[in-house]
Amino acid sequence: MLPSQPLLRAAVFALAVLQALASDTFTAAVYEHAVILPDVTDEPVSPDDALALMNKNMDVLEGAIKEAAQQGAHIIVTPEDGIYGWHFTREAIYPYLEDIPDPAVNWIPCTDPTRFAPAPVQERLSCMARNNSIYVVANMGDKKLCNSSDPSCPSDGRYQYNTDVVFDPEGKLVARYHKYNLFMSESQFNYPKEPEAVTFETPFGKFGIFTCFDILFHEPAVVLVSELQVDTVLFPTAWMNVLPFLTAIEFHSAWAMGMGVNFLAANTHDTSISMTGSGIYAPDGARTYYYNMKNEDGGLLIAELDSHPRLSPASPPAVSWSSYASSVKRFSPNDHDFSGLIFHDQFTFTELTKPEGNLTVCQKDLCCHLSYKMAGKQEDEVYVLGAFDGLHVVEGQYYLQICTLLKCKSTDLNTCGQPVETAQTKFEMFSLSGTFGANYVFPEVLYSGVQLAPGEFEVLNDGRLISKTRTTKPVITVTLFGRWYEKDHLKQDPQPPAFP
Repeated sequence: MLPSQPLLRAAVFALAVLQALASDTFTAAVYEHAVILPDVTDEPVSPDDALALMNKNMDVLEGAIKEAAQQGAHIIVTPEDGIYGWHFTREAIYPYLEDIPDPAVNWIPCTDPTRFAPAPVQERLSCMARNNSIYVVANMGDKKLCNSSDPSCPSDGRYQYNTDVVFDPEGKLVARYHKYNLFMSESQFNYPKEPEAVTFETPFGKFGIFTCFDILFHEPAVVLVSELQVDTVLFPTAWMNVLPFLTAIEFHSAWAMGMGVNFLAANTHDTSISMTGSGIYAPDGARTYYYNMKNEDGGLLIAELDSHPRLSPASPPAVSWSSYASSVKRFSPNDHDFSGLIFHDQFTFTELTKPEGNLTVCQKDLCCHLSYKMAGKQEDEVYVLGAFDGLHVVEGQYYLQICTLLKCKSTDLNTCGQPVETAQTKFEMFSLSGTFGANYVFPEVLYSGVQLAPGEFEVLNDGRLISKTRTTKPVITVTLFGRWYEKDHLKQDPQPPAFP
């Protein structure tokens, strides 16, 4: 049956409107929130007390959302755990949860709050989006009843999920994502039975969403980008910084560059557990970021991004990560290699003993090559070139290949790999590469004071990470952080022997 003329005209009109609204750029916002936490208790509080605590946090979030909208933002991301915090047992978090329906139900909680079970948090978030004509991304808890007919049903008769929600500028629920890769302390939540790859379309590109620890795994993170071809990733997180490679701003910026997408990361703020670092990142570097360990202030970030970064002239070229490193001979045999730990992983190191030179260090199948020239090396600072090729098995199991130039904590080589936040040594140039088997490698440059270096380095299509500025600022680390997803389920390899 052919569509009627009025219906056809309406469809054509709607398409024209969508095309007219489509934009080459959009304005994004993220908000780092110092969460108002509940008292720690093993017993559930009353629903009224739970809602009162959540409303205090939503009061703060609403102020940030209004400010972002007034500054022209089209979308704002708020943090994981940003509405109620994270100190919960499974029982204690229950009063904070709501039943979040599938977005296919086509629901605007702000205008139809009684359609489903009571959902005051979803209603308020929906109204924030609708009243400010902005996409609102938030993290909350979902509950789903189950019974004995489901063999996986928990003994208390319900599933509890760490959940992201997205409301469009009309207040409609357009996305719901259940976190798949729970961090080891999230015993209050259940794992979804299957990973979810959640996307939604906007006038400014295709968006995907996942949460915090998800970023280190193939599903859903790589699936969203490589298979579903999203333009922008939304990332609520409660990220505890781990130097030298896994500070929030450092790794999230590197992930955006390595994957070739926009990345909107909103972190919670709690310096007592090293939790800070939010940013708006593009494939060519950070547009803006926030890192503050000095006080308990959160912050609102706003920046413009390309709607379709892969089509942008500034989009970095495709990289063959092992091309250069595999074509060169080992720069020098090292008689003074030694081992050291970084976040429980045993690296092979060699010291940069001269102010300039070429070095190679290998571990298993990974050889890391470095060419460098220091700009006046400080006598009380030691730098090393390090390699790690193995399975990380501490808070999760994932296979890493890492090449790194990093500053040691002191002149004692036993401190190499320990966290360092400041440095004085600058470099005239550096070029780092590795014989990676991994197809996904994330380039990091971190300066003294835990500062990024946007626009001051680049990755060549042959896999070399090189400096662009002469001279650099003082360097903490220059790193190629590779993830070999296909090896995640291998048995743990024996650690390489320690060198004398």
